[in-house]
Amino acid sequence: MATRTPNRANRPLLERWARLTHRRRGRVMAVWAVSLAALIVAWSQFGGSYATSFTLPGSETQEATDLLKAHFPQRSGDSADLVFQAPAGVNDPAIKARIEALLVDVRKVPGVTGVDSPYDQPGFIAPGGTIARTSVQWAKADHDTDLKDIQTFVDLTTGASGNGLAIEPGGGIARQIERSDFGSEAFGLIAAVFILLIAFGSVIAMGLPVGAAIFGLGTGFGILALLARIAPLPEFVPQFAAMIGIGVGIDYSLLVVTRFREGLHTGHDVEDSIAIALTTAGRSVIFAGIVVVIAFLGLFAMGLPFIAAMGSAGAIVVAVSVLVALTLTPALLSLSGRRIDSLQVPFLHSTEGVDPSSGWFKYSSAIQRHPLPYCVGAAALLLGMALPVLSMNLGFSDNGNNSTSTHSRRAYDLLTEGFGRGFNGQFLAIVDFSKGGSDRLPAIEEALKSTPGVVQVSRTRLNEAKDIGVIAVIPSTSPQDSKTGGLVTRIRETVVPAAVGSSGARVLIGGQTAASVDMGDRIATRLPFLFLGVIGLSFVLLMAVFRSVVVALKAAVMNLLSIGASYGVLVAVFQWGWLSSVLGIEKGPVETFLPMMLFAILFGLSMDYEVFLISRIREEYVRSGNNATAISHGVAATARVITAAAAIMVTVFIGFVFGDDRIIKEFGIGLATAIFVDATIVRLILVPATMELLGDANWWLPRWLDRALPHIDLDGSSRGTAPLPQTSATGGGGE
Repeated sequence: MATRTPNRANRPLLERWARLTHRRRGRVMAVWAVSLAALIVAWSQFGGSYATSFTLPGSETQEATDLLKAHFPQRSGDSADLVFQAPAGVNDPAIKARIEALLVDVRKVPGVTGVDSPYDQPGFIAPGGTIARTSVQWAKADHDTDLKDIQTFVDLTTGASGNGLAIEPGGGIARQIERSDFGSEAFGLIAAVFILLIAFGSVIAMGLPVGAAIFGLGTGFGILALLARIAPLPEFVPQFAAMIGIGVGIDYSLLVVTRFREGLHTGHDVEDSIAIALTTAGRSVIFAGIVVVIAFLGLFAMGLPFIAAMGSAGAIVVAVSVLVALTLTPALLSLSGRRIDSLQVPFLHSTEGVDPSSGWFKYSSAIQRHPLPYCVGAAALLLGMALPVLSMNLGFSDNGNNSTSTHSRRAYDLLTEGFGRGFNGQFLAIVDFSKGGSDRLPAIEEALKSTPGVVQVSRTRLNEAKDIGVIAVIPSTSPQDSKTGGLVTRIRETVVPAAVGSSGARVLIGGQTAASVDMGDRIATRLPFLFLGVIGLSFVLLMAVFRSVVVALKAAVMNLLSIGASYGVLVAVFQWGWLSSVLGIEKGPVETFLPMMLFAILFGLSMDYEVFLISRIREEYVRSGNNATAISHGVAATARVITAAAAIMVTVFIGFVFGDDRIIKEFGIGLATAIFVDATIVRLILVPATMELLGDANWWLPRWLDRALPHIDLDGSSRGTAPLPQTSATGGGGE
């Protein structure tokens, strides 16, 4: 029987912690239970509210919004469209009476500050007289407005529809209550249960990663709720945190549980198996978590507060998941001990370890015998999937991309039918006369009217002080047309300066269409910094961990291939319309912010699998010095856990596709595609094939760089004191 190292001080830190956790498991679990209970109490007493407003600091749109709030508050909120269609004509006396009576009631809805009548405003009745519109002004932005007030408005207006008069409420206001919550978090957890049962064949082994993930998710939610009290976290942060927390929480604990079971099945006792799990799998979890956190914090480079807040939330739930995997999970493993394999499911029992006769071992060996065809084939497939990226059209979807079953979509279509494609893309010109120049108002109005691409300009509405005016500008093109964005830019850069001259007046272009232009410009400017920062830091970290330039470079390139493939699928589905009828998707642009968000999320999550796989390969390479053996052992040992972890994530992300929101569908398909591709084509084909082709060059690191890089050593291998042997003939196991 192997004996443990007598000098405990020489043991690696993670091994010492593993043994302490085993011996003090009750205290560890008690600390977590008390901490979670305290967080829940603090959450209920001091938890803050999530922010519903979004800002674009430094943009012209934000400056226009701030100006309206300060000097024209009754026009600073959003407006809702109210569209009428009557085959008999909206000027029919009976129809007109019904519309005017409805508008009286709409003015009484809480949150409404003003309602225009289509009979009092020029241009509010479409040519032909069967379609009319009105504008309902709200005190707040659509995402700040009380949902009860919006529901009252929608119920009131739709209730008046019928008997020859169709009424559709539209705009962002109506869209607020049309967003569905499919409950994908619960869907993902249920799927995880079945996937883990198949992977482990044991109810206990299945329950540990799921339970740990739920515990970590509750802790993360508590921290975020308290953080919301002092920081403006967006209202969709909990859903975002749940999506990430479920995936990484299960992944990290799954890796530790898998390595623990392998230790038991190869003859080690419970304490040694926990030590093996933390000094190997735990090390991988730490590095994977660091890379994911780096990717999320890289979102700060975008200069958009709500994006930075999402990055912070993602980093917090990932950090908590790492902490749970290194503390609570080993304590639970100690408590379960050899009962980890109890409550087995018939026909699903499985063991851990590397068996040369196993299917995964044979699979890896087959790839290694013919690495070049596999490498070329996998790379060609990924590049083919990424090819549609070359025609990617970035923009912002609007109500015209919603389901035809929604009021917002039907209102959008009626407005397009009656008033032209550009009506839904209108923007605002905010005129500031506080420092003079009021005499330039006619020139400003005329300049806007005569601008090519503008079909209509409303009369100027002035505030009580007569120093701020608002002009609605309607373009000839739709909101998603690149010409509309170009029109906004042209008006800002040439039309306005010429009309204002040196009079002292200011004209700011704002509204949703202008905000889309500003956000797109900001993202395009900052995106290279995000890419370079995240890839660069991850590259350095991977070199320090694996002591290899080739491994780090290969990881970055392959992750980019996975992300590129997901981008290509997004273009094919959402822009080209492939499978659109099956998925309930309307063709349109890919959201401008989506590539940025997907890059941060996917680069981090893809690196998880890279770290899990390469850690195991390097571990075997250090032990045997044989590159081919290390690859086959590494793939055989990690393929099932990577496949199970990826299957869980893919299922969670696919759950988002069943909702109605187009943006959520984009996230779901993009994330699911990238994770599926990464866990199959990349990790199970491309990685073993390229590593076989490169041979010992995989581990090349110049001496000068080896001296310059920090030596990150958590398993003690650099001192020749690897924590424990991986196999033992008897149950004692040890160092």
